[in-house]
Amino acid sequence: MRFGARALIRLGALEHNLNVVREAAPDCKVMAVIKANAYGHGMVPVAQHLSNVDAFALARIPEALELRANGVETKVILLSGATNVMELATAARNDFESVVHCREQIDLLDEFDDGKVNIWVKFDTGMNRLGFDPADAETILARLRACRGVDEVRLMTHLASADELDGETTPRQLDLFRPIVKGFEGDVSIGNTAGTFGWPAVRSAQSEFGFHGDNWIRPGIALFGVSPFGDRTGVGLGLKPVMQFEARLISVKPLPAGARVGYKGAYRSDTDTTLGIISAGYGDGYSRHFRSGTPVLINGRKVPLIGNVSMDMIAVDLGAKPTDSVGDVATLWGDGLPVEEVAPWAHAIPYELVCGVMNREDSEIVE
Repeated sequence: MRFGARALIRLGALEHNLNVVREAAPDCKVMAVIKANAYGHGMVPVAQHLSNVDAFALARIPEALELRANGVETKVILLSGATNVMELATAARNDFESVVHCREQIDLLDEFDDGKVNIWVKFDTGMNRLGFDPADAETILARLRACRGVDEVRLMTHLASADELDGETTPRQLDLFRPIVKGFEGDVSIGNTAGTFGWPAVRSAQSEFGFHGDNWIRPGIALFGVSPFGDRTGVGLGLKPVMQFEARLISVKPLPAGARVGYKGAYRSDTDTTLGIISAGYGDGYSRHFRSGTPVLINGRKVPLIGNVSMDMIAVDLGAKPTDSVGDVATLWGDGLPVEEVAPWAHAIPYELVCGVMNREDSEIVE
């Protein structure tokens, strides 16, 4: 029996979640976003299990090379693009497709004579992060089509607030992108997870915007069973959590009224109760920002975190007459305790928590 915190990764849930995504956008191609070690779930096993997606999207070249080294031959798109000649040559040799978001990358492609790459031209319609000004679209596209290192040209933008279903940001972004893609002869990608589930115009962008290529969606967090919407869980969207983050009780003992718990005595017990110590802390990726009251699931009931999170341990209030024993499993998030429910207790978002799992003990991968 292992007593340290560990992530249980259930690959079977991935396939279920992919099917839910496909049902939401049946006419779209799927570019599965598995950057940041597949949002903390293990990039290589996730990619090997999702071999039937149309492409994988990654942030950086080393991630893409790791996939190839482990036998994954699915199309790869580099979301940050190539930043120098060496990276561009690596992309060309390995048939990686590259996002182009700045003029320096166009200069690289213009001078590159060691092959050709398919590119995704990113336009900044309101994220104000990466991408070209939509007003410069005609000039940018003309220059790229003339570059010696460019093969096919595709178009992309990124939605900043697609989780706000009654907001004005997404319609404004779509309106800015519409004239760029109207009549475009090639593939287009708009929809992240929230855009795919929340905005019909994104799912039907091909007919809505009038381009002549495939409509690519870019699901990320939904593949792992987590909702992008603040008022809904992944389970509420029909998804299954892929990660079960759990640890074990390593101590159960009385806690008298008035006793203080943990560093700085941050929590003071009001009544006689029972203290449980669990083998998880910020060294495992359980955030130190979790506050007293954060729910932890033990033997089918939610008990509150008490006191400050330590590097290797947390304390919970098990109640006056618990039947819990040393060795019992404590679910920090997963079945029965969605990560979406836990995250607000650390002033965090679910993405942050799942990406932050440290894997001091190797994840257990199950089908």
